[in-house]
Amino acid sequence: MSNSLNPVLEQIETNFEGSIERLQSFLQIPSISTNPEFKTEVRRCAEHVTNELSAIGLDATLHDTIGHPMVVATDDSAGPDAPRVLYYGHYDVQPVEPLDEWEHEPFAGVVVDGPRGKRFVARGAADDKGQLMTFIEAIRAWKEVHGSLPVRVVILLEGEEESGSESLVPFLTEHKEELQADTCIVCDTSMWDVDTPAITSRLRGIVYVEATLHGPSHDLHSGGYGGAVVNPANALAKILGQLHDEEGRIQIEGFYDDVQEVSAEQVAQWNNLGDADALTLEGSGAKATFGEKGYSTLERLWSRPTCDINGLLAGYTGEGAKTVIGAKAMAKISCRLVAHQKPESIVNALFAFLESRTPVGCHWEFKNFGASPAIAVPTESPWLAAASEALSTIFPNPAVLIGTGGSIPVVGEFQEILGIDTVMVGFSLDDDLIHAPNEKFEVSCFHRGILSQAAILEAYANITP
Repeated sequence: MSNSLNPVLEQIETNFEGSIERLQSFLQIPSISTNPEFKTEVRRCAEHVTNELSAIGLDATLHDTIGHPMVVATDDSAGPDAPRVLYYGHYDVQPVEPLDEWEHEPFAGVVVDGPRGKRFVARGAADDKGQLMTFIEAIRAWKEVHGSLPVRVVILLEGEEESGSESLVPFLTEHKEELQADTCIVCDTSMWDVDTPAITSRLRGIVYVEATLHGPSHDLHSGGYGGAVVNPANALAKILGQLHDEEGRIQIEGFYDDVQEVSAEQVAQWNNLGDADALTLEGSGAKATFGEKGYSTLERLWSRPTCDINGLLAGYTGEGAKTVIGAKAMAKISCRLVAHQKPESIVNALFAFLESRTPVGCHWEFKNFGASPAIAVPTESPWLAAASEALSTIFPNPAVLIGTGGSIPVVGEFQEILGIDTVMVGFSLDDDLIHAPNEKFEVSCFHRGILSQAAILEAYANITP
């Protein structure tokens, strides 16, 4: 490690308790972007992080949008010839329901004991407040020690990632020049395990729809009408049961037309990473792995498309009994896509699959909540190589190259609008319960994440754009 980096790492160690306290304060703001009741809190969170960035010497601005605010902060203290790095994160969080399953109040920002030591337990701890604070705290340490940064920096923090990113494309288009950079770091991803950092090179895309099957004009007494008219709940359950065959293969016509098989060499590399089945079971609490036959767990997660029912609603769902045939039944359905699949084509094929199975006397109402393609990031990038080397100086194990089953649409938007490829390096773990009750973030992951981001800053300073 260099003479310039060493004192920064020492500063991070010395002030780590302050970093913990600042993250706790951040976690205590209920910035739930999808619920209009929390609009004021989302804005308060944006103001909070804007003030934090200003306090460490960045030129930070809160931008109003058609939705929730965007935060942009810049620092050009490295000089005009230094590389420019765009950092992206999101300060909004998912809803907390079911509330009764939380062991701690979700916005208390508590630090508690866990099997691996201390951990934050709060909504947003790993997704994405704890993650984005790794680069903010690294930047803070560099500024405190040297008064400047080794590279030019622009930070973009979004407030709608968990609710569809309605404002993102218009904002990127309008502020294209301001956000220009040589590379981008996104920290909304995970490590392979607690001692093995990872850089994500493949992201699955997504389509998400809501399909409502309408039947009778109003709810009916199941004794007076049961067996004589279509029950939308029964019909919807039958239709959804046809989405997969016995081998786990999706039955939507044309679904696999653009799917390309991954090379045997790539599959072997993934499968040599370790016991993915054990990690999947540990992180999920499931008792067995499941999915399309003929593929390993990592192949299913990183290179195979899916179709999942994410929500169902029909008839009476309250406490006790009510003998009713509901007038309609609704399903929320998402498909995770892989490289070369076209989201619009998949949406149309899914709707056609449902329409072709419409019971007599019924009709559908469809809503499309958005779509984004899968992303494959170039692995020969010097930025990726430098980040990998920096990570390997902080962790006991070298960094590995992985895929992920999730979707981060902003990576594709950065490619298309800004012309920037992204290095996806995050510090969460598969068992962090992201989007679920008791979401957590290991303090050790937060700590190593800050150290790693500091090391990456120096590594990037040595690259000629």
